[in-house]
This record gives sequence, C-alpha cells and structure tokens, in this order.
Amino acid sequence: MTDELTIKGFRLFPGYLDRTAQEALVADLRGVLAMAPLYQPVTPRGKPMSVRMSAAGRFGWVTDRRGYRYEPKHPEGMEWPPIPASVLSIWDTLSGCARQPECCLINWYAEGARMGLHQDKDEADFAAPVLSVSLGDEGLFRMGNVERGGQTTSHWLKSGDVVVMGGAARLAHHGVDRIRFGSSSLLPNGGRINLTLRVVT
Repeated sequence: MTDELTIKGFRLFPGYLDRTAQEALVADLRGVLAMAPLYQPVTPRGKPMSVRMSAAGRFGWVTDRRGYRYEPKHPEGMEWPPIPASVLSIWDTLSGCARQPECCLINWYAEGARMGLHQDKDEADFAAPVLSVSLGDEGLFRMGNVERGGQTTSHWLKSGDVVVMGGAARLAHHGVDRIRFGSSSLLPNGGRINLTLRVVT
C-alpha cells in the first residue's frame, strides 16, 4: 500500500508479477487479441477515446453513441474469447471474491493516451471488487472520491503492479492522467496495457 493512496478498500500490490510472468501474460493476451482485435471506442457524444479496447470473458464493456454498457459480443460481431487462466489466477489469489470475473477489459494506451476520472458503475454487484493489472509503460493513476470533486491523490503504476478496489474504493472516481512512454521494455513498440477484471451480473 502506498502512502499516497489510502482510501479504504484500495489495495496496491507493487511488482506482483515478475518479468517472466509479465511476458507470459502478454503472450496470452496476444492470443485473445487475435480473436477479438483492439478497436477504437467512442463516447456517447461521438468523441473517440484515446485508448483502444478489447475484452475477454462472458461480457465486454463497450461504449458508442448508444451509451456505456456490457455486451456479449465484440463490436465487430464475434464473441469475446475466454479469460486466460493466467489472468484468472491473479483474481483468485488477490480479489478475496468467491465469484469469478465475467469481464476482463483490455485497454491499450499509446503515447499521449489517457483515461479521465470515472466510476466503474455499470455492474449489478458492487460488493465484488474491481481488479486492475498494469503491463508495459508506467501510468500516472489518479484516485478521487465517490462524489465528484474534492482532493485527489496520484501514484505511478509500474509494469507488474496489481490494484484491487473494493469497499469504499469500489465506486471512487479514478483515471490515468498520462503514461511515461518508453519507461518499460515489455512491449516492443511501447505503450501500456491495463486489464480490468469485473463481476458484471
């Protein structure tokens, strides 16, 4: 746990995945993306997001002019691939949740990409935590409050770090202000991959 981010229910596991485990996870994700390619999401107002997305599991989280929601199929029509066992093992070890995740959202951050402050609130069961895995370049993660506004705190998440947000942190606003492009050699072309595991139903 860092001194910077102390909201109740926020747990940081720095360096949880060593380099070998990170490389194996990236290889598994390449298999997922071969079946469900990254795509360019847009907000309900039609603005392209700076990240590219895909997913694995029973559902994928999508956004377009129809709004934010979970869907059983990729925007291009194919079903989402299963969540790799290597990803599920992280959930089983760290989440403290008896239920299995139904969505593994995959966000890819190129140079200059960011994610504004938001809540993960499209799920039916807020008792289940959200688990996040960082791979590749470092990302400046910012945590706010359940209500918009107020003081926020930030921390650089490094490749191999895992975050679990439950309890009071489950509905806290959070985002990624920027990435430190080129700070990791894990991905040949640079960039950051973030995996977010969620129970949906």
